[in-house]
Amino acid sequence: MGFEVQRRLSVADGVTLVNAVVGFVAGAVAFTDLHLAARLLLLSVIVDALDGIIARNGDSSEVGPLLDSITDVISFGVTPSLFVYVLLTGRFGSVTDASPLIFVAVSVVASLYAVLSIVRTAFYSTYFDGPNERPGMPNSLGAIVLATAYLAGITNPVPLAAAVTALAVAQVAPFDYPKPGVKTVVPMGVVLFLSVVAPMAFGRAGPRIMLGIALLFFAFSPRYY
Repeated sequence: MGFEVQRRLSVADGVTLVNAVVGFVAGAVAFTDLHLAARLLLLSVIVDALDGIIARNGDSSEVGPLLDSITDVISFGVTPSLFVYVLLTGRFGSVTDASPLIFVAVSVVASLYAVLSIVRTAFYSTYFDGPNERPGMPNSLGAIVLATAYLAGITNPVPLAAAVTALAVAQVAPFDYPKPGVKTVVPMGVVLFLSVVAPMAFGRAGPRIMLGIALLFFAFSPRYY
């Protein structure tokens, strides 16, 4: 029996794979243009949301959930880590001009978000199968915080790396994060779209508003949402 890719993949799966492409490009672009990489990272969040909407409307496949999980690790796990790596090597030096100990420390800090994103995804695939079992911060939320913070003008590598380290640990924290409802998703999508297409408009309004929403959701949604 062959792969039968065309028969077994749905439209939602195709959108998922587009998300993987956008996430990969964002990681590659980060090495030359962090501002553009942040916008692409937010675009990946929008594509991920479209994928979920299409899947919930009946166009899903058996392989869809696994494809979605793997893609999330790429777009919202590896890419944020690459973003932090570029930030920190720009400040402390790359493998060619930093001391070995500093470069190892930078690499470990930068990789933590991706590593714990992989752990969270593996645990979900193995131990959590109920719709109400959602421990740990979604890796997409951390990606939103990182990208909007940078676009909002917070570009100092040290506090950004510290924040992403805390967000990395939050991915495996023992509190539940609910899925945003429709009433929340629609306005968030509008602000995300503004952050992608015109991040500098109206005094960086899009990224700053989205950063505020993401931080409020991070802090209060496990208890109050």
